Amino acid sequence: MDRRHFCRLLFWGSVSMLLPACRLVAPEEEPPPEAVEEPDNLLTEEAMFYQKLNDDRVRCNLCFHACTLAPGERGFCRNRQNEEGMLYTLVYGRPSAVHVEPVEKLPLKHFRPGSERLNIGTASCNLRCKYCHNWHLSQASIEEVRDYQKLSPEDVVQRATERDAPSISFTYNEPTVFYEYMYDIARLAREEGMEVLLNSNGAMQREPLLALLPYIDAVNIDLKGFTEDFYREMAGGSLEPVLDTLKTVRAEGVWLEVVNLVVPGYNDDMDTVAEMCRWIIDELGEETPVHFNRFTPAYRLTDESMTPLSTLEEAHQVALAEGLHFVTIGNVPEHPYESTYCPHCGEVLIERAHYDIRALNVQDGKCKFCDAPIAGVWD
Repeated sequence: MDRRHFCRLLFWGSVSMLLPACRLVAPEEEPPPEAVEEPDNLLTEEAMFYQKLNDDRVRCNLCFHACTLAPGERGFCRNRQNEEGMLYTLVYGRPSAVHVEPVEKLPLKHFRPGSERLNIGTASCNLRCKYCHNWHLSQASIEEVRDYQKLSPEDVVQRATERDAPSISFTYNEPTVFYEYMYDIARLAREEGMEVLLNSNGAMQREPLLALLPYIDAVNIDLKGFTEDFYREMAGGSLEPVLDTLKTVRAEGVWLEVVNLVVPGYNDDMDTVAEMCRWIIDELGEETPVHFNRFTPAYRLTDESMTPLSTLEEAHQVALAEGLHFVTIGNVPEHPYESTYCPHCGEVLIERAHYDIRALNVQDGKCKFCDAPIAGVWD
């Protein structure tokens, strides 16, 4: 083991002890990849969803930024480059993270509890969240990550098969920025009888989203806050495209869950939380699972405090009072609100201890105790 690899393992070991509940990429979960030591030709795969303009400029129509790029320029996401009037994706077949993990970690709480999935992530993102836990991937270009692998879509599906993972999920960084790679993997996985999951910030344009959703079985959207100010100042984004994505996913009939990472002092106003919950009920339905996750200091917010447990519990109570049926707290192992309760009889439907399932009381899509139907995708 060389000194560089030893230092990386030491760093991640320290982080995992300090932040056990964070959704971090843990290299020890899979054999270390064979790093790409020398730069290779990144301009091999033409991008989808772009428009050619005058003077060899192009407009990318993948996400809400709609970047207009002159020759040689890259988009806001760092992953798409104009080369002589054609737009290329730079990360096709170059994943920076490939791990098998429980579906609960995505998080999806009403989708085949206890099952595992093969996760795929690459480099960079189309947001600039100041508190990103996966900043070492999401806030880097493919050249800066360096330890990426070379895996074709066929390789990815084969790896999932070898690890007995019944589903493939796109996560870690924002999947929108490796859309073409994701799209081809999803189509191939569906052909092979696998399920496909998506964890996204929701900032994709409608046309590419509609093209992708027929190959997706479940979606988790990070609804980071419920004001334009929060999105602009803390994430470099916009709320409205995310709300549009949520409505589109629901309209297309794909299973949908929502997660809100509660950052103290920034998006923890309970009146705003109540407004968000009412919107979810009105636009997505009262049975949409909502997860309030605990913030742990990371990236550019290392001087902030961890979300107080009382704040998460208050958000949980506000959501239930507004009428949501399935509300959980995340990143707080062993807390009672990690579990899911029947909205009809109050009994525990799914008892969780962090990512472990201790009891599953959903049978044939119904509560074991009162026979009420429970929304979700169950075995």
